[in-house]
Amino acid sequence: MEHVFIEGQDKNAPTLLLLHGTGGNERDLLPLADMIAPASSVLGVRGNVVENGMARFFHRLAEGVFDEEDLIFRTKELNEFLDEAAQNYHFDRRSLVAIGYSNGANIAASLIYHHNKSLNGAVLFHAMVPRRGVEIPELSSLPIFIGAGKRDPLIPAAETKELVANLKAAGANVTEHWGEGGHELTREEIELAREWFIKHYGA
Repeated sequence: MEHVFIEGQDKNAPTLLLLHGTGGNERDLLPLADMIAPASSVLGVRGNVVENGMARFFHRLAEGVFDEEDLIFRTKELNEFLDEAAQNYHFDRRSLVAIGYSNGANIAASLIYHHNKSLNGAVLFHAMVPRRGVEIPELSSLPIFIGAGKRDPLIPAAETKELVANLKAAGANVTEHWGEGGHELTREEIELAREWFIKHYGA
């Protein structure tokens, strides 16, 4: 997978997995990583699917309707890539904390749903429920920050609340933030994600 790896100053800090939104690339969230955890190493990954010239992490059948078969395949593909990247770049595979926005947050949530212990935490900005009717692995207090917009035209509030409920039911330690805006990222939720990161992983 197309990617960029930048070694951080603190080798003991979690490595950040950066997952862009539709039409983004592996460098899109680097400024975000610098705001949330500036000392961490970062692995930015570009989705392998192209839709109307825009990179994504998995196919969809329509707006808000995922191609589940492709989602499962692409999630497995990403998980295996993370195993390889950990060996190639010598970071602890068990220390990965994902930061995902929109489509990237959805593939991060899918990793949590499908692959036990694939992440050591996640920041999910404007995410949806990746799949329904599946048993989520025991998440054992896995720290998850979810940022949502009360006026998000793409993601109904009920969708985010269902995701939160599913993750909590599986044992995750979920922190929610509901901003007044829409689907765009806000400075407020980024700063709150930074506070969440410091609380769970240190500065």
